[in-house]
Amino acid sequence: MEHYDGDVDYMQQEDDWDRDLLLDPAWEKQQRKTFTAWCNSHLRKAGTQIENIEEDFRDGLKLMLLLEVISGERLAKPERGKMRVHKISNVNKALDFIASKGVKLVSIGAEEIVDGNAKMTLGMIWTIILRFAIQDISVEETSAKEGLLLWCQRKTAPYKNVNIQNFHISWKDGLGFCALIHRHRPELIDYGKLRKDDPMTNLNTAFDVAEKYLDIPKMLDAEDIVGTARPDEKAIMTYVSSFYHAFSGAQKLLEWIRRTIPWLENRLPENTMQAMQQKLEDFRDYRRLHKPPKVQEKCQLEINFNTLQTKLRLSNRPAFMPSEGKMVSDINNAWGNLEGAEKGYEEWLLNEIRRLERLDHLAEKFRQKAAIHEAWTDGKEDMLQKRDYETASLSEIKALLKKHEAFESDLAAHQDRVEQIAAIAQELNELDYYDSPSVNARCQRICDQWDALGALTQKRSEALQRTEKLLETIDQLYLEFAKRAAPFNNWMEGAMEDLQDTFIVHTIEEIQGLSTAHEQFKATLPEADKERQAILGIHNEIAKIVQTYHVNMAGTNPYTTINPQEINTKWDKVRQLVPQRDQALIEEHARQQNNERLRRQFANQANVIGPWIQTKMEEIGRISIEMHGTLEDQLTHLRQYEKSIVNYKPKIDQLEGDHQLIQEALIFDNKHTNYTMEHIRVGWEQLLTTIARTINEIENQILTRDAKGISQEQLNEFRASFNHFDRDHSGTLGAEEFKACLISLGFDIANDAQVLKRIALCCPQGENEFSRIMTVVDPNRMGIVTFQAFIDFMSREAADTDTADQVMASFKVLAGDKNYILADELRRELPPDQAEYCIARMAPYTGPDGVPGALDYMSFSTALYGESDL
Repeated sequence: MEHYDGDVDYMQQEDDWDRDLLLDPAWEKQQRKTFTAWCNSHLRKAGTQIENIEEDFRDGLKLMLLLEVISGERLAKPERGKMRVHKISNVNKALDFIASKGVKLVSIGAEEIVDGNAKMTLGMIWTIILRFAIQDISVEETSAKEGLLLWCQRKTAPYKNVNIQNFHISWKDGLGFCALIHRHRPELIDYGKLRKDDPMTNLNTAFDVAEKYLDIPKMLDAEDIVGTARPDEKAIMTYVSSFYHAFSGAQKLLEWIRRTIPWLENRLPENTMQAMQQKLEDFRDYRRLHKPPKVQEKCQLEINFNTLQTKLRLSNRPAFMPSEGKMVSDINNAWGNLEGAEKGYEEWLLNEIRRLERLDHLAEKFRQKAAIHEAWTDGKEDMLQKRDYETASLSEIKALLKKHEAFESDLAAHQDRVEQIAAIAQELNELDYYDSPSVNARCQRICDQWDALGALTQKRSEALQRTEKLLETIDQLYLEFAKRAAPFNNWMEGAMEDLQDTFIVHTIEEIQGLSTAHEQFKATLPEADKERQAILGIHNEIAKIVQTYHVNMAGTNPYTTINPQEINTKWDKVRQLVPQRDQALIEEHARQQNNERLRRQFANQANVIGPWIQTKMEEIGRISIEMHGTLEDQLTHLRQYEKSIVNYKPKIDQLEGDHQLIQEALIFDNKHTNYTMEHIRVGWEQLLTTIARTINEIENQILTRDAKGISQEQLNEFRASFNHFDRDHSGTLGAEEFKACLISLGFDIANDAQVLKRIALCCPQGENEFSRIMTVVDPNRMGIVTFQAFIDFMSREAADTDTADQVMASFKVLAGDKNYILADELRRELPPDQAEYCIARMAPYTGPDGVPGALDYMSFSTALYGESDL
C-alpha cells in the first residue's frame, strides 16, 4: 500500500484546547448523539431502539436488554411494574451486572438514572462502552484505550496528513476516519482526492461510507466535530472503537480459535463426577452458544473478502492482500484444526463420566457405610473407658449394667457392616480408584477401632459387676445413717434457730418466761450427745469398707444430704449458742428494768405539763374573746400570761432530756401516759405563738382605735360580731362568715348614689361588690379575714355607714313623701336587679293610706340592718 506521510503535530496545542473545552458545553451534545447511536447499534439486534438516552433508560428495561445483547448473557428477570420502586429495582439489577464484570461504578446510583439525570446516565453508558467495547482491545501488549490508540496509529501510519496522537483534535479533519476505512476497504474511498482543508467533506464521506458499507451507525455529525474547539474524547473513542470491531474480525476470530483449540485438546480426566459434568456442560455451551456466532463471523469474513476482491478486479486495481497470518487460507486452516480438536471430545467426556459414575457409586457406598459406622462408634471408646461406676450410686450401677448389656448386643449386630466396609475398600483398590489411599486409611482405622471396642467392652463389664456387690453393702449402711441423721439434724437446726432468735420483750414477766424455757432446753443436751455418737459410728463403718476394698466414694449418701461434718459443725454451734443465750437473757432483764424506770420518770412530768399547756391555751382564748376591760387592760393581762409561760420553759427542757433518754433506750411505748414529746412540743409552740399573736392583735387594735377615732363601744361591737360569726373559734372568718357579719352590722354607703349598697350586697347580683370587698380585706387571696383586717375595713367604712333611718329617708324620697312605695316607682328609680330584689322582699303595706300594690319600705329597711328578718 502507498505510504502517506503526516506533516502536522497537533499535540503542542492541546493545552490551549483543554482550557477552551471547559467553557464549551458541546461535549454533552456529542456524547448524547454518539452514545445513543452506539446503544441503538446493539439494541436493533433485539428489535428496538432508544430516542432519548436519559429518558428511555429510566425504567431499566432497555438498559437490561442492552447489557444482555452486548454480553450474550441473561440478566435477572426484570420488574414490569410502573412504580418508582420497580424502576429502581430494574436499574439496580443492571448496575449489579456491570459491577459483577469488575467495573467500579463511582457515584452512579439507580435513583439518579430513574430521575433522568443526564450526567449520570451518560457516565453509566460510557462505563458500559469502556467495559464491553474498549477494555478487551489488545495490540502489541497494550490494551483498552492505549491499545485502541496504537491500533489507529499502526493502521494510519502510511497516510499523508494523518497523525493520530489522541482521541479528540487528531480526528477533526476527518482524514483519520477515511484512512482507517481505506486501509481495510480501499475500494470504498478514493483517498487521493481528499483534502486536509475540507474537513466537512472528509468527515461526511467517512461517516456515510461507514454507515452504508460497514454497518457502523452514524454517531456524530461533521458539524459536531468541526464546530468544536476540541471534540469530546469519549464520543470519538466510542466511534473509533466501532471501526476497530468492524475491521478486526479476522484477527479476533483467529485469536478465539487459538484460545479454544488447547481447551478441546485437553484429555486430562478429572477425579470427580462434578468436575467432568462441568466439562461436558462447558462443551455444550461452546457448541450451542459460543461456536455458532464464530461460524457466522467466518462466513461473513469470506463473503467480505470475495466481494472486495471482485470489486478490485472490476476496477482494475490490485488485489487486496491481508497481512501475514490473517489470510482466508490461514483462517480455514485454523478452523480445520479447531474441528479436529473438537472431534471425539464429547465422546471422551461421556466415557469418562460413565467410568467415574461407577467409581463414585462404590466410593459413595463406602463413605455412607463408613460414615454410619463412624457415627455409631463416635464416643463409644470414651464411653467404655469412663470410670463413672466409681462414683455411681447402687441404683446408677444397676442402670449402667443394663445399659452395658444392651451395648454388647448392639456391638455384635454391627459386625456385618464392618465386613462390608472392608469388602468395598478392596474392590475400589482393584478398580484403581484415584482416592484409594484415603479409602484404605479410613478402612484400617475402622478395623483397628473395632478390635479396641471389643476389648474395652469386656473390661467394663467386669468392673461394673464388682462394683455392684460392694455398693449393695454400703447402701444398707447409708439407709440406716439417713434414718437417724434426719431427725437429729432437724432437732439441731430448730435449736439453733431458737437460740439465735431475736426476742422482743416489753416487760419483766416476758423475759422471765424466756429464761425458764431456756433452762428446760439445756437439760436435754446430754441425751442428744449420745444420739450424735451413734450416728457417727454408722458413718465410720462405711469408711472402713471403702478403705478396705478401695472403693472410690466420690458420691454422697443417696438417701440424705446430711454428712458427719455438718452434724459436728451444727452440734458445736449449738454448744456455743447456749452460753450466748444465757448472757443475752441476763442483759435483757437488766435493760427492761431500766426502761420501766425511764417510762415512769417521763410520764410523771408529761402528765403535768400537757394539761398545763391546754389550760393556758384556753385562758388566752377567753381573754381575746371575752373583752373584759379596756384594750390596755387586756394587753397588760396578756403580758403577765406571757411572762408566766416563759418562766415555765425549764420544765419543758427537763422533759426533753428525759425524752432523749427514752429514745436512746429505743422505748417506743409508754403505758403510763397518753402524752408524747411531739404533742408537748407542738402544744408549747402553739402556746407561744398564740400569746404573741394575741398581744400583737391587741396592740394593732389600740393603734387602729387611736388612728381612726373608733370608740371602745364600736370596737366591742366589732369584736362581738366577729366572735359571733367565727363558728369554729379559729380567730378568722371565712368568706361566707364575713359576708354574714357585714350584713349583721348594717354595712352600706351613705351617699345617695350608693344608698342601696346593702341591698346590692344581699341580692345575687351583689356578688361582684362582695368580691371587691374581699380583695380589700384578703389581698393574699387566702379565703379568710383576720380580726385586724376586719377592723381596718370597718374603720375605713364607718364614716360612710348609713343607718336604717337614712335608708328609709332615701326610700321616702323615691316614693314622693308617701309611707309606701309602688313597684313601678322602684323599677323607675333603681337598677333592674336591685329593683327586683326589693320588690321580691318588701312586704305589702297595710296602713290606712295604702293603695293596691303598695309596698312597706320601712319594715324592709329595718330588716336590712338586722333589726328584723327579711
